Amino acid sequence: MSDPTSTSSPQAAPTTVAAAPATNGTFSDDLAPAPAMGRRRFLFLRNAKSILGLSIIGFFVVLAIVGPWIAPHDPNAVNPSASLESPSWSHWLGTSQTGQDIFSQLLVGTRGVMVVGFSAGIIATALAVVIGVSAGFIGGAGDEVLSMLSNIFLVIPSLPLIIIITAQIEGNSHLTIILVIALTGWAWGARVLRSQTLSLRRRDFVEAARANGERRWRIIGFEILPNLTAIIASTFINTVTAAVLAEITLAYIGVASLSDWNWGTILYWAQSSGAFQQGAWWWYVPAGLCVALLGMSLALINFGIDEFVNPRLRSTGLNARTLRQRHIRPRVGFTPVVHEVGASGDRTKARKEADHA
Repeated sequence: MSDPTSTSSPQAAPTTVAAAPATNGTFSDDLAPAPAMGRRRFLFLRNAKSILGLSIIGFFVVLAIVGPWIAPHDPNAVNPSASLESPSWSHWLGTSQTGQDIFSQLLVGTRGVMVVGFSAGIIATALAVVIGVSAGFIGGAGDEVLSMLSNIFLVIPSLPLIIIITAQIEGNSHLTIILVIALTGWAWGARVLRSQTLSLRRRDFVEAARANGERRWRIIGFEILPNLTAIIASTFINTVTAAVLAEITLAYIGVASLSDWNWGTILYWAQSSGAFQQGAWWWYVPAGLCVALLGMSLALINFGIDEFVNPRLRSTGLNARTLRQRHIRPRVGFTPVVHEVGASGDRTKARKEADHA
C-alpha cells in the first residue's frame, strides 16, 4: 500500500501554489493579488493626486506657522515713499499704495486663512457626523426632527446668512467667523452621512452586534463610523474648501475685520485702491494664486479619497504600472482593454479586460 503522504501520489497536496491564469483574461502572473493587497493600505498615500495635494497643504501649513516670524517687514508699516513699487530685492512682491510690503501681508495672512478654514471645517464636520449618524441610526421621531433641522439649513442660502450674521456682530474676530461658518456649513455633510448610515444599520455585522447585546454607542463607534471614514474625510475636505472661500469672500467685501490680515483682506485693499486700473498686478495676483493653489490642493486630496474608496478606480490604481506596460490608458466611465497587434500589422479584437471593480 502506498503512503498517502508521499509526494509521488497523485492525491498529494502541492507545496507551492502557482498563480492561476485568469479565466476571463483579466490578470495573469504579473498582476498577482498578494502584492496588491499589501499595497492597498497605502494606496491613498501612493496616489499622485493625493501626494501633490498634501504637499501643497503642508507648504501652506508651514507658512501659517512660521510666516509671521519670517516676514521681512511689518505688514502694517506705511511708507509713502515706496508707494506701488514693483517686485524688487527689497520688496519681493512689491508694495501697496501706502508702501506696505505685500509679501509680508501674504505671509501673515496665511495663518488666518488656515486657522479659520480648518477650525470651521472640524467643527462643521463634527456637527455633521453627530447629527447625520444619529438621525440615520436611531430612526423614528428623532430621525424626523434631525432631518427637518438639516433640511432647514439646506434651503437657507448660507453665504447671505453668513454675511448678515457677521455684519451684525461687532468686533468680528477669527472665533466669530469660525463659529458662523461652522454653524451654517454642516447640513450637506449631515445629509450624506444620514443616507449612508441608513444603508449600514441593517447590515449583517450590525445586526450581529445587536444580537450580541452591544450598546448603541459601541455599535455606532465600532461598527458604523469605521465604514464612514472615507465619507467623513471627503466631507471635511469639502467643508474646509467652503470655509476658506467664505472667509475670503467676507474679507473681500469688507464685512470681516480689516485689521486681521488674510488673503481676502489683501484683495479688498487692492480692489478699493484701484490696483486693477493702475496695473499693479503684484498687489492682487499673488493672493489670488494662493487661493487657487489651496483650492486645487483640497480638490486633489478629494480626488485621491475618491480613487481610494471607489472599487473601480482603486483596482486601476493598484495595477497602474502593469496597465501602462500593456499600453492601457484607463479612463473614468470606461473599461480599459488591451489591443494586440498581429504580424500583419492589423489590430486584433480586444481580448483582456483590465479592471475588476
